[in-house]
Amino acid sequence: MSYNSGTMTSLFLLLALLQSPDEIRAKMEQAIGGLPNVRMELNARVIGRFERPGYRVEKVVFESLPGFRVTANLYVPTAGTGPFPAVLGVAGHSDNGKASATYQHMWISLARRGYVVLAYDPPGQGERLEYFDPELGLSRLGPGVREHIAAGVQCLLTGTSIARYFIWDGIRAMDYLLTRKEVDPTRVAVAGNSGGGTQAAYLAVFEPRLAAVVSSCYITRWQELMAGPGPQDAEQIFPGFLSLGLDFVDFIRSFAPKPFLVTSATQDFFPIAGARATYQAAAQYYESIDAPGRVSFFEYDDTHGWSQPRREAAYHFLDKHLKGVDAEAHEAPVQTEPESMLWVTPTGQLATSLGTETVFSLNRSLAQKLYPARKALAATNPEELRTLIRQRLALPQVKLVGRSAPPGRRPGIITSGVPESDLEQLRAAGYALRVVNSPVPPAGASGYSAAYQAAAKEWLNGRSLLTWRVTELRSAFYDLAAEPDVDPANISVWGRGNSGVAALLLAALEPQVARVMTEDTVTSWFVCTQSHLYSDLAEITVPGVLLDFDLPDLVKVIAPRSILLVDPRTPTGARSPAMEYPRAYVGLFERPEGWPVMQAFGPWLNSPVVRGPALH
Repeated sequence: MSYNSGTMTSLFLLLALLQSPDEIRAKMEQAIGGLPNVRMELNARVIGRFERPGYRVEKVVFESLPGFRVTANLYVPTAGTGPFPAVLGVAGHSDNGKASATYQHMWISLARRGYVVLAYDPPGQGERLEYFDPELGLSRLGPGVREHIAAGVQCLLTGTSIARYFIWDGIRAMDYLLTRKEVDPTRVAVAGNSGGGTQAAYLAVFEPRLAAVVSSCYITRWQELMAGPGPQDAEQIFPGFLSLGLDFVDFIRSFAPKPFLVTSATQDFFPIAGARATYQAAAQYYESIDAPGRVSFFEYDDTHGWSQPRREAAYHFLDKHLKGVDAEAHEAPVQTEPESMLWVTPTGQLATSLGTETVFSLNRSLAQKLYPARKALAATNPEELRTLIRQRLALPQVKLVGRSAPPGRRPGIITSGVPESDLEQLRAAGYALRVVNSPVPPAGASGYSAAYQAAAKEWLNGRSLLTWRVTELRSAFYDLAAEPDVDPANISVWGRGNSGVAALLLAALEPQVARVMTEDTVTSWFVCTQSHLYSDLAEITVPGVLLDFDLPDLVKVIAPRSILLVDPRTPTGARSPAMEYPRAYVGLFERPEGWPVMQAFGPWLNSPVVRGPALH
């Protein structure tokens, strides 16, 4: 599960430089599962307004998708004559989204300089918390990163990315901005920092009406990012991004020859070396298409954030390219507003006032639409379903060379996630064991679990952690089957927790597995998309899996071999009735606390090996 960042990322960068902007856009759209492309009425409303010296603020709400409401503040200059140049103000990971004091400095300063600014809340921030608990008065998970990861991992199961909703919000925000008579539609830019820098880079690819882009504290290079803090927020993870030959430079190249500004912090967790290298590659590309000087780079020796030096670099860049004024820009003192003054909703949350769809609810509906059409239902034979599994997991086809075993050979068990106390009892009972317990590498960045970051590295490369888990189990199975004192026709697989998913997949792929048992394992990926809350899903998330199959579909290629689900679990960890599984072929067992292994599972382990045609 190692990642040779230097060699691989250099290869990706080389491939990137060979791709046209149209190819880049197509690959990125493929990676996020396509855009929603529902161009319905915005149903925009101005809820309120107030004035300050040199500008006014309008409180706006619109729908980027049916029922998916976006809260925004429109800053309009009150001095000068329009139409004015305009800026989409995309917020980074501030809990209060568009109302962050740092971001207000940017919006207000731009308005005073003669720009219309539409600053809006991203999903999971500001007035758009998606896991808001009215009794607690806050998010049950935490705003920003935690909410994005919670919904983002579920999106992967449907073959999409949470990024598609961020991007679509930006495209629809542009639609709204262009309805305003104060705006010059030929002079609209996007500007953002951190998570906002991410959104700005994405809109450079997907929003052709933009005239300029400012991306602050985001652009780097995957080579340095992988070697440093590693993958981060869910919307920053496009499945297959690296395996498609993409890198950060492609966000800039796809926007060429229009002006793009990268601003960076030398002490950022987005590595400065990667930012410098990406800028150099982008500058070379701009020169190659006869557009030198239209990609710019500014760095300042401080830490992550939209500090005043980077804001002033943005003012200068925007003035130059949208107003034709090439002069130093200085930020005058700014008086920011209390967060509540900028609220669009009466309560400060859509969840408790106007109501809204959420990324979770939209993805839940998408899963419901996709599930009856998954490919497993149309497979006409077991090998078709096995091929779907191998392709989705990016596994090669390997066949065990069968051999007969003389009487007296002992049975074997492959285990993963099983406690040592249980393993000791199995050894004492005479079973040959292969124990597969792969540790998850430590996390590289604070705020992200080790399992999530390890999984994200695999998703970026078109794989999943299950790719490796199943590979390890399969190798252990083949090794054990080759032991001279083991009966290769009587080897069981037992996976506990998330390892139970890998055990089911191995049994589905390998007909020589005699029987399979899961314990404390979730029952279905589809059920995971329907649960607002869940735990430990990243380790078993395979991007796009529900387009092809779900865990209960595996019964078709495992049975009539024995399948035992011990204490199956819901996505939140509660006990599940596992209604998705046919009782004729799948046993359920509730293990009494303290029962020894052989008392609990001896009859199952010693049951005759049943083989025959798969049920498909």
